[in-house]
Amino acid sequence: MLTIALSKGRILDDTLPLLAEAGIVPTENPEKSRKLIIPTTRDDVRLLIVRATDVPTYVEQGAADLGVAGKDVLMEYGSDGLYEPLDLKIARCKLMTAGAVGAAEPKGRLRVATKFVNVAKAYYAEQGRQVEVIKLYGSMELAPLVGLADKIIDVVDTGNTLKANGLEAQDLIATISSRLIVNKASMKMKHAPIQALIESLRQAVESRQH
Repeated sequence: MLTIALSKGRILDDTLPLLAEAGIVPTENPEKSRKLIIPTTRDDVRLLIVRATDVPTYVEQGAADLGVAGKDVLMEYGSDGLYEPLDLKIARCKLMTAGAVGAAEPKGRLRVATKFVNVAKAYYAEQGRQVEVIKLYGSMELAPLVGLADKIIDVVDTGNTLKANGLEAQDLIATISSRLIVNKASMKMKHAPIQALIESLRQAVESRQH
């Protein structure tokens, strides 16, 4: 049995057509079903529906053999314990800094609000800047507006939410897309079926690029 961890939302919507090309179709609609373990049309493959930020944990700890996670989540998680064999080239966006339009850089220590605490610390450490990182779980755009932070680090897709709140995207930290990740022990123990699945997905991704 191969277990694949997926998260609801855009990544799931974009991953299901790729899996379908590999002959893997859920027997129930994951967006509508209350079940968290969903069988597929292949007896040897099942899907786990988990939170996006939990996908790397499920895969690294061996609760799932494979998973699909955004590069932003993997950068924050620190994915040394995982293989990342394939860029699925879906759910693309950018991880960026943003701040109030026209605001001057603060003279002293920079305050940055984000859910990507590890990414933020690493990014500013590379620049040799002293920063105070404030962890938020949502509504990042509010932080500069109410004086909680000077800047935010967040995923930017269209940039419309930033504009609507008087903010502008500033520095690009990373270009993000979703990656296939594999548990290291599973890769050894179930090498043939996992390798076959990776190849099927690779072909599906390449056929879309053309």
